[in-house]
This record gives sequence, structure tokens and C-alpha cells, in this order.
Amino acid sequence: MIGRPHLLGWTALVAVSVLLGWALGHAGFPAAFLLGPMLVAIVFGVRGAPIRVPRLGFLAAQAVVGCLVAHSVTGEIVATLRSDGLVILAVVLVTVAVSGGVGAVLTRLQVLPGTTAAWGSSPGGAAAMVAMAEEHGSDARLVAFMQYVRVAVVVVSASLAARLLADAGAVAARPEGPAPGAFAVATTLAIALVGAGGATLLRLPSAALIGPMLLGAGLHAAGLADLALPEPLLAAAYAGIGWYVGLRFTRETLGTVLHALPGILAATLAIVLICAVWAWGLTGLLAIDYLTAFLATSPGGLDSVAIIAVGSRVDVSFVLAVQTLRLLVVLATGPVLARWIAKAAPAGAAPDQGQTP
Repeated sequence: MIGRPHLLGWTALVAVSVLLGWALGHAGFPAAFLLGPMLVAIVFGVRGAPIRVPRLGFLAAQAVVGCLVAHSVTGEIVATLRSDGLVILAVVLVTVAVSGGVGAVLTRLQVLPGTTAAWGSSPGGAAAMVAMAEEHGSDARLVAFMQYVRVAVVVVSASLAARLLADAGAVAARPEGPAPGAFAVATTLAIALVGAGGATLLRLPSAALIGPMLLGAGLHAAGLADLALPEPLLAAAYAGIGWYVGLRFTRETLGTVLHALPGILAATLAIVLICAVWAWGLTGLLAIDYLTAFLATSPGGLDSVAIIAVGSRVDVSFVLAVQTLRLLVVLATGPVLARWIAKAAPAGAAPDQGQTP
């Protein structure tokens, strides 16, 4: 049974999130119901609100976003990888190298212990990085905090970039039309469930997002399924991801890492700025606009960037191709990169604590 404090907390969180999301939407920000609820949840989390988004709710929200991406890009990601594969690989390697360099600097300066800086600065899925860090003995509390600080910074910076770099009419609003039929909505939800379950059994990274995205794209491209997502369902999925990220910023976690906060913020901003410069250079190599390049090089997370890309007038297939490939590369090279960064620690440095959040 839900207690009174939880009920009041959720009521307040939903009410303020809806208000801020509505205001950001009217101000022309893409993914307003991701950004608004996330900012509100950060405040609630730091102030000690006794509420959390269940893990199952977060996975369900990711599955819905996966179907949204599938409807937008269909099978074009494969074609994009085929035509611009070398450049995309270069984009991925540069982002990973920048993140690794920043992690090595943090370790060398003893801002964070041991391999914690490696996992914390890895530009992959935040949840996957936290799980892998804990498995390899790093302090998962610090990794989680650094990962979600980066996700928050990326969401805010990408939303601002999308708002400032696009005309008011260029912020893609979903076209008004007849409400999706019940059968199409039920089909979409079935694809979300089957795709997430199948990807989980196959142990794919970010299974709840990748599974529905791949299954939905294949069926939609083949004309075998008509994907449809009502606006309230999308808003709820966006808000669920925003709340999950924001509520991770608890007072206890903040107190644990307060001494490292300036270094974490500096490192996060450095990664975002370097990737932004690299995005500008990318526009000279490919026939893409800067906003597409910026979102493609943004250092995670995949679900958040996907939401912003779909809500903006950009080359969604290119953005998702880069983001998906980078996630796979980071998951494959994470342990090796973490060991390499750990060697940057000076002799006698404090080891990882291996504590869980």
C-alpha cells in the first residue's frame, strides 16, 4: 500500500512536472516532458523526497521510446552505417578517447579513486555503466552520480542547442491527425514487450530500448506493423525517464561525492565542449547540419538523445547510428579502458571502495 508521504510526494512531483513540461513545450524546447520532469525530480531527490521510479517503470518507458525511434527511422540506421561507416566509427572513437582522457586526468588528480573515473566518464548507457562498474569492484555510488550528472548536463545542453539552433518552426512537433486506433496502439505495446523481452534474453546492451527499436524498425520497414503511440503515453514515457534520472540525485549521494563535485562538473563540461567542437568539424566532412552532428556526438545517454533527436528536425538515423554504435563499443572496451585509466593513479592513491548506491 502506498503511504501518505509517498502519495503526497508523487502528487507534487507530477503536478510540478506537468507545469514545467508544459511551459518548456510552449517555449519551443524539444523533449519538454523529459527535461521538465528531470529538473523537477533533481530538486525533489536532493530535498529528500521518499519516492523512486520502480526499475520496471523505467524499463517500460525505455521500451516505449524504442518504439518511437523505430517509427521515426525504420531501417535507415543500417543504410547510414553502410554509407558513412568509417566516419561514424571515427566519431565514436573520438568520443570514447576524449572520455578516456578525461577519466585519466581525474584519476591522476585523485578526484576519484581507482577505476571509478573510468566507468563514470564512459559515454555509454548510464545504467549499464553502473552495473559493470559494480561488477568490477568500483564505487558504484560515485559512478552513478557521475553518469547521471553527465546525462543531466547533456539533456540540458542538447535541449538548449535544439532550441537555439532551430527556428521555432523547425522544432518538430508531431503532426496533428486522427487519434491512433486501439489495434495499432496494442500492436505497438506488444512490440515493446516482445522486443524488450527478447533483447533481454539475448543479453543485448540497453535491452529495453534496443530490442523494441530493432524489432519495431524491422516490422515497420517491411510494412508488417503500423506503430502508433498516443501523446499521453509518450509524455508519460518521457517523464518516467526524466524522473528516474532526476531522483537518483539524493541528498545522501550528494553528500558522499560533494568533495568531488567540482571535478565531476568540470570533467563533464569538458567532454561536452570537446564533443561540440568535434561536431563542428564533422559538418565539414559530411553533408549534415550542426544540430545533427551535436546530438550524434553528445556523450549519452542513448534514450535521452533519441527523444531530443526525434523531437527536432535532424537526421535521426545518423544520430541513432552513432549513439548505438558507441554504446556497443563502450560496453565491449569498458573493462580494458578502466584498467588503462587505473594505471594513471599515482602510487599510494586510495583504491575503490566497491560500495553500492
